[in-house]
Amino acid sequence: MRLEKDADFDALAAAFADLTTHAGAIAMEVLAAPAIEARAKKDASPVCEADERIEAFLAPRLAELLPGLPIVAEEAAAAGAQFARAETFLLVDPLDGTREFLARSGEFTINIGLIVAGAPRAGAVYAPALGRLWFAGARAFAADSQPGLPAPPRTAWRPLRVRALPAEGPTALVSRSHLDAATTAFLEERRVAATRDVGSSIKFCLLAEGAADLYPRFGPTMEWDTAAGDAVLRAAGGGVVDPAGRPLLYGKAGEAYRNGPFIAFGDPAAARLC
Repeated sequence: MRLEKDADFDALAAAFADLTTHAGAIAMEVLAAPAIEARAKKDASPVCEADERIEAFLAPRLAELLPGLPIVAEEAAAAGAQFARAETFLLVDPLDGTREFLARSGEFTINIGLIVAGAPRAGAVYAPALGRLWFAGARAFAADSQPGLPAPPRTAWRPLRVRALPAEGPTALVSRSHLDAATTAFLEERRVAATRDVGSSIKFCLLAEGAADLYPRFGPTMEWDTAAGDAVLRAAGGGVVDPAGRPLLYGKAGEAYRNGPFIAFGDPAAARLC
């Protein structure tokens, strides 16, 4: 697949979307089991059968879609895989929000992101339990989509655009499982109209569709946690910056693909509150 024009990135995003909706059937199959076994990884985060099976489903299909392109995937990284530094590569989080998944909450997602020169250029985020799909290349879209079925046709896509900052102040999103003191202090120092707890990369997508305005994150995340949602948000007119106001950078192989603190926003006016 050639990646030269905006239309190429839109087509790639649609292909990512289709892969995530098919992978969603795996998540729902595991979720339907009477018990879900999980274990702790070296970083103490949980991993379960769904993480591993979804990654095993996605990796060969992405390799076929984009031959030769490096795939940096969460469970491969956790198993000790080494990834060569590359300007263009894929970031895959097969199950973002594993804690939500284990709690049988619907707020978990399947994520694929394409990175070019340190920035996300295409991505897809799928929440199979909610039947909600968000994806973006040059433009951002949302659609309703059932797990295990092909992604909806273009006629069912809804364009996404961030909303203007409300006069009463921003609605902020915080992590359902990882709220920390730094985030709480950040919000207390600003005129925030409301705060919502939301799991996984859905937070980026809610900003992109104009349902909220601000998502500060000071706790640890990895690049595969954010790449797909960041792609959707940027294409919808928002952004993700570090505390100094610089766009969140991807491809930090020397730092094991760890992110630093960041603030995601819809309307750039919300970023000025930071």
